[in-house]
Amino acid sequence: MTKLSVNINKIATLRNARGHNRPDLLQAARDCERFGAQGITVHPRPDERHIRYQDARDLKAVVTTEFNIEGNPTPDFMDLVREVRPEQVTLVPDAPDAITSNAGWDTIQHQEYLQGIVRELKELGCRVSIFLDPDLDMVRAAATTGTDRIELYTEDYARQYPQDPAAAIRSYRAAAELAQELGLGLNAGHDLDLDNLAYLHQNLPGLAEVSIGHALICDALYLGLENTIQLYRRQLA
Repeated sequence: MTKLSVNINKIATLRNARGHNRPDLLQAARDCERFGAQGITVHPRPDERHIRYQDARDLKAVVTTEFNIEGNPTPDFMDLVREVRPEQVTLVPDAPDAITSNAGWDTIQHQEYLQGIVRELKELGCRVSIFLDPDLDMVRAAATTGTDRIELYTEDYARQYPQDPAAAIRSYRAAAELAQELGLGLNAGHDLDLDNLAYLHQNLPGLAEVSIGHALICDALYLGLENTIQLYRRQLA
């Protein structure tokens, strides 16, 4: 079964716009789980423009499914995960000023660095996932870092899907098949929505988890949060 982890960054963005605690991020996380989310994802950034580091600390005591913290393993980020020890840490090589994640790791160039980070995170008891483009060389090199999983960066898939689903999924399926051969778990995320999620799910062998935030929260404005989470779960049935 492919699990749905709901990224609540956009809920924090809305809260931060007024400087108060509305919407209540912790209650939103509880409600997402109550409505069917099988995990909660956050991606704190150095400027704390949405999720704040304190949010991650507070959420650890609230999340009852699986807590996934994404980010670039800077010293501040590593201090946070050492303290919080989420069930999963997803390593993403985003620049401090990036609007959103826009590329996977070069696991060849950063092999030694990633090996050290992965080793420490696993010693903390965290499952580790490395954010990757669907490049077979990067998948092979990821396997030698010691990571538990990879997360395929699906923006290219989402962009191509409306024109040619088969072409859009091709490189992702090859990466998923190789990950299985190498014993890597498989996650996916970025720009997945109610239009393209089911096809991705049907065509990626071994897909363990998807992390979805922006599209899901946008849909919830019209459809309601509970209904939206259930609709996304159905795409993964």
